Amino acid sequence: MIHKPPQALPSEQGFLLTRDWRDTRAGLALELWLHTAKGARALRITGLESVCFFAAEDEPQVARALTGLTGWRTQSLTLKTHAGTPVQGLYCREHRIQREAVQRLGEQGIRLWESDIRPADRFLMERFITADLAYTPGPQSRGFIAPKSLARAQACPLSLGVLSVDIETSLDGKQLFSIGMQGMGVRRVYMVGAQSAADEQLELVGASSERDCLDKFLRAVRLLDPDILIGWNFVSFDLWMLQKFCDNARLPFAIGRDGRAPRWREEGGESERRYVHIAGRVALDGIDLLKAAAHSFDSYGLNHVAGKVLGAAKLIEGNHRGEEILRLYREDKPSLAAYNLQDCQLVSDIFAKLKLLDFAVARARLTGLPLDRIGGSVAAFEYAYLPRLHRAGFVAPNLGEVQSDVISPGGLVMDSRPGVYQNVVVLDFKSLYPSIIRSFLIDPCGYWLARTEGFNPALHVQGFNDAYFVKQGHLLPGIIETLWAARDAAKQAQDQPLSHAIKIIMNSFYGVLGSEGCRFFDPRVCSSITLRGHEIIQRSRVWIEAQGFDVIYGDTDSVFVWVDAQRTERCPAEVGKSLAHSLNRWWADHLRDAHGVQSALEIEFETHFEQFFMPTIRGSEQGSKKRYAGIVRNSAGEQQLIFKGLESVRTDWTPLAREFQTALYWKLFNGEPYSEWVQAWVASLLAGERDEQLVYRKRLRRKLADYAKNRPPHVQAAIKLAARGDRPRRGDWVSYCITVNGPEPVCDTQGEPLALPAPMDYTHYLERQLQPVADAILPFFNSDFSALVDAQLNLW
Repeated sequence: MIHKPPQALPSEQGFLLTRDWRDTRAGLALELWLHTAKGARALRITGLESVCFFAAEDEPQVARALTGLTGWRTQSLTLKTHAGTPVQGLYCREHRIQREAVQRLGEQGIRLWESDIRPADRFLMERFITADLAYTPGPQSRGFIAPKSLARAQACPLSLGVLSVDIETSLDGKQLFSIGMQGMGVRRVYMVGAQSAADEQLELVGASSERDCLDKFLRAVRLLDPDILIGWNFVSFDLWMLQKFCDNARLPFAIGRDGRAPRWREEGGESERRYVHIAGRVALDGIDLLKAAAHSFDSYGLNHVAGKVLGAAKLIEGNHRGEEILRLYREDKPSLAAYNLQDCQLVSDIFAKLKLLDFAVARARLTGLPLDRIGGSVAAFEYAYLPRLHRAGFVAPNLGEVQSDVISPGGLVMDSRPGVYQNVVVLDFKSLYPSIIRSFLIDPCGYWLARTEGFNPALHVQGFNDAYFVKQGHLLPGIIETLWAARDAAKQAQDQPLSHAIKIIMNSFYGVLGSEGCRFFDPRVCSSITLRGHEIIQRSRVWIEAQGFDVIYGDTDSVFVWVDAQRTERCPAEVGKSLAHSLNRWWADHLRDAHGVQSALEIEFETHFEQFFMPTIRGSEQGSKKRYAGIVRNSAGEQQLIFKGLESVRTDWTPLAREFQTALYWKLFNGEPYSEWVQAWVASLLAGERDEQLVYRKRLRRKLADYAKNRPPHVQAAIKLAARGDRPRRGDWVSYCITVNGPEPVCDTQGEPLALPAPMDYTHYLERQLQPVADAILPFFNSDFSALVDAQLNLW
């Protein structure tokens, strides 16, 4: 009889949704929930060990300190610290054993490295698995698959099940009214005390009690089985309140795919920040994702964002929304259901329009961080860097271990030449800091390798502050180069979310290296980036001026060039493109000749300002920095007014000042009469016709009690709110006006308007809002705000 060899089981592929680990009787176990073409799958990998590192010379002390503790072992390794100290591995069959070992060794003064790396992250990163993985199925137990093999996989198209969820409650949050859900073919609202009904727009499901409402919602989630739950202020409010309502109803909040309740973590003195882990499902908050994707709004309220992004609005608006929701719940439950479902729809539409889920998926695939991880630049850097560092023969330093007296400066900001100009072109270095890392081979590991040898220009690239870097054996330049190529490919494929995610991650790497919160922080390394940036901007200025043009300003990665029409017959845009092309060629030659490296620097023609204004520092003749305005033409050939750093784009200035500045600059740039217009603006202010524009809006950065000595106007207004029985918290926005009695709140924390107890202080707005805006630019047109309005004020 001929026996055929057993055939290998075909591998399957999935996208990582959630990861977790737990100590079991069989040792450390890793649990991974995947989205696959066949539905959700749960993998459990057992028999793992938790690992950290200690100096090899400390092995006898380690053995004595861990006497009596079972479940650990040591192993000789070919790794060393950044200082060249050989290390051994400490392996523990359970993570709790490692925690006990860390405590014991710490009490004995024995240093450990990488003891803070989470087991799930270490397992995945060491296999270079970010989000997509392939596995060979093995035996199943209690719904978990024990894979026979596991490896990184290429990204494949996803069809994630997404459910938008929103709840409505009483103003005090003590009563649940309804739970809305939209997505996966469902438009449904569960409402306490309602009569069930359905039409083409929504399905209203009545519930006899809060417990019944919650139970029906949880049953629907289990039946629909979404991969992603989305909402607005979703984790900190909706999910948290659902947890509380379930607790009060003695109903398990079993929203996880494993039938378990979520696991919560809270940060902030007043539980201002909450994080949730739901097995097999990801909860994504729209506000957090907007910020992570670098979308900026004056307000992140759902109604405001929906208006800006979609041109749509909530069905109930205004300052009395809470009372109207209560009235509808009592008198018109179908209308409340429509309102509840509209909020779900708005969230879904914002996610779709801005491709927020696509961005989150792209970021997870690039970084290895969980889908719901907000921020995490340091963690993303370490996820990419640590496995490569280990293969280079090093373990990572501990936080704060690398010490240096060197202070790393920020980006170069040139002194500007204030004035009003025609035809200013902006040349911008594309991703300057990442391109410096690539060009000059700047890398923590490359620095450790180089400093063991004397500087040799054939083998090393000179940095700053006595740092130099190896030309072979570096890590970070290769990581940056891979991301750079991936971004170029994403652009060609018109994959905007992926391109945007790569840009944010790539540009964050300098910030990580320059942050004391990163274990790889070394001012000698990060100053070799920033000081090289200074050199590049300064030398570029010298080169441009040698071509006969004036550089009037420079800021970190950009230079502003005045293209005087009298000096050239070419159009300014052509001059800008020609300068960029020639400067790129000059830098390529210089880096090859001076450092023996290939240049990745790329300067681009970015903008042509037909009119440009660079102001002075207020009260000084010195040119300002990071503040300018000008007129450009958009793709349709229409004029567009651009502000940078000026009052028109600063939310801490009133709408009065912002509108006044925009209109005044248009008139000045276009040569229109402005004297009588300014006088008319002042008259309308003093007549009380612009009171709705006099509201300041500023966020409380600290708790009210922490403002003991310095109490700026918005804090004074918040204190008056507190005296009325309101409770402004850290992070709340305070809206206030300046009256003759000082700052007064114009609405409470719920947005309800308040009557002002005193008249407006119009002199304040005239002197602190209109005059600074006007006097920044009028002197360049031989005019003066006071001269324009003094005669008018005398009449008042």
